[in-house]
Formats: sequence, C-alpha cells, structure tokens
Amino acid sequence: MTNMPASLDRYLHDADWPAITRGLDTTGCALLPGLLTPEQCHSLAACYAQDRGFRSRVVMARHGFGRGEYKYFDYPLPALVTQLRSRLYPKLASVANAWHERLGIEARFPGNLDDFLARCHDAGQARPTPLLLRYGPDDYNCLHQDLYGEHVFPLQVAILLSEPGRDFEGGEFVLTEQRPRMQSRVEVVPLRQGDAVVFAVNHRPMQGARGAYRVAMRHGVSRLRNGQRYTLGIIFHDAL
Repeated sequence: MTNMPASLDRYLHDADWPAITRGLDTTGCALLPGLLTPEQCHSLAACYAQDRGFRSRVVMARHGFGRGEYKYFDYPLPALVTQLRSRLYPKLASVANAWHERLGIEARFPGNLDDFLARCHDAGQARPTPLLLRYGPDDYNCLHQDLYGEHVFPLQVAILLSEPGRDFEGGEFVLTEQRPRMQSRVEVVPLRQGDAVVFAVNHRPMQGARGAYRVAMRHGVSRLRNGQRYTLGIIFHDAL
C-alpha cells in the first residue's frame, strides 16, 4: 500500500489549527481538505476486496445499524493508516484535553498515540478500531457513536475515498447535536475524494450562561442513490 507522502507533516503543520479548533468547538466538526491523494484513496479502497489484514467484517443490516458493511483492520495496521493515526493524534489531543477541562472531566490524554493505546490495552481494549466502510445503492449508516470501552478519545476522523458525482450520488456525511431540552440540530458535511472530517465521538462542550455543558453528538451517512462509496474511519481508542 502506498505510504503517506513526506508532505504529511507539512500539511498538518500548515493547517489552520485555530480555525479547526473553532469549528470543533462551534459545530463539533472540522474539515481537512485534500488530506489524501486520489491514488492513496484508490489504494485504500482496493483493500476492501481482500480478506487478509482485517480482523472482522460487519454487515450493518444484521445488527440494525443501517445498510452496507465495514471491515475492521487488524494489527499491524497498513502503513498509511498507521501514519495517519499517529500523526493526527497529537494535533487533536490538545483539543481533547481542552474539552475535558471545560467539562470538568478528570482524565487527560498523553501527547502521543502509543502512550494512549498502552492505557487502552492495559484496560483490555486491545482490538484495533480503524476501519473501511463500503456502501452501495440504497445503503446508509444510522446515527451512532463509536464507543468501544471505558477509554474513549473524544474525536475521530473519516476520510472519503470515493468521488461524489462520479462514483456515487447521495451518501452525505451527517452529524446531529442534541442539547438538553432542545430539538436536535443537523449538520451535513460536504466532502470530496481525499477530504477528511474531524468530529466529536460522543460529547462536546458548549458554553452556557453557567459554564460549559455536554452536548451529545451522533453521526451517520444518508442513503446512497446509486454507485459505491468507500470511507476510511480512524478511531483513536481501541476496543474491548
């Protein structure tokens, strides 16, 4: 599989992290446009047809998750996935720690992924969670949260591997926000091939008159009208 280009560190260094942080704070999501090249997207999507390198396959309809399917990678992860996961984590750990501080949550996240995964593995969360998702006509993903155990990193990343309008129609990435005693708010995130969206796993802080409070977040994918849609999901905590 194609490795991450040497420019990844430059991309992440040059990204407008204050703007990304503001997006996460105000809407629960932020865009990293063009994080992967088309060639890398094709390489990752082609992995789905293989059995080797995955620990499990989930058919969503069997579990009431929606329609479509996904596969969890096994360790060792592909080099590209490993590099994305390990490079993105330190940039997001500072946001995660700020969120926990605002919400009065005691747990803090170390500055590198290996130390955080060691914490997960010590608690029995040792199964890798990065995954590939595949959708076909009329497939969709119900609103959900990716919680796999006690230790949860509050941000995750999804990267669209297919091109809207060419490879598929429909299939928009959707977030919902549920504030206490209020109706849900919906956010639709437009993505192109290679774009990444960073978003809240389960809760994010929102400032109120008496300080910050928790807002529940869920994410999903709307119904595909035609074609095929592949996505790489990067979750930073491992699973029980």
